[in-house]
Amino acid sequence: MTTTRPRTGAPALVLLLLAALVVTLAPSAPAHAAGLTVTQAQRRLAALGCDPGRADGKVGPWTRSAVVRFQSRHALAQTGRLDATTKRRLAASSAGRCDARPVPARSGSGRRIVASQRQNWVWVVDAEDRVVAQGGMVDNPGELAPGSYATGSYCGRAARVVRNRSGSLWLDHFVRFAACGFGFHRIPRSMSSGAQIHPDHYLGTDFSTSHGCFRLSSRLARTVWDFTASRRTTVRVVRG
Repeated sequence: MTTTRPRTGAPALVLLLLAALVVTLAPSAPAHAAGLTVTQAQRRLAALGCDPGRADGKVGPWTRSAVVRFQSRHALAQTGRLDATTKRRLAASSAGRCDARPVPARSGSGRRIVASQRQNWVWVVDAEDRVVAQGGMVDNPGELAPGSYATGSYCGRAARVVRNRSGSLWLDHFVRFAACGFGFHRIPRSMSSGAQIHPDHYLGTDFSTSHGCFRLSSRLARTVWDFTASRRTTVRVVRG
């Protein structure tokens, strides 16, 4: 009587070859990451709330500002360029949104406003440590050191001014938080034309520099104004 043994070698070999093929074909990063076109990058930036403007395939100031916001969100060098590192991070499924960032560590707890000089970003945080609003800012790190401050009157100047005047500019919803002239306010507007001195898409970048105040969008400036209306509010300025 002849016994026929099961042929296990061939199927096992096939499985090993298939596994090797899968490992070879599976890249550590998205296959198209380094080859993202400008238009694809713009659409991806838009999907992540980075505000790149129109997806026109051109890397203009608006798109560069969006790239900076993405880079600052992910602790990358803030060059504004779509380099290979930025593209890979942008194409990754784990890429975070630009407009919904975690509050920096070691920025205190409880009801407060947090401002990151590195990220050019502001968070409004309630008593339960919930972020009620956030957005980009333009500041001048050379004028105000990191530390703990509080909204209020300084140097005999009003704590809050609906329409503060600075030379030929209006500083709407001005909320003072440090001596003597440091405060939150909307991007300055020309008194003659009413136009902002720079666009909203500069917020969250170093494309412009303030005299020391924290410039915000019209919406965020109004939120800060309302948030600080009833009580003195802690302001934590951090580097990271």
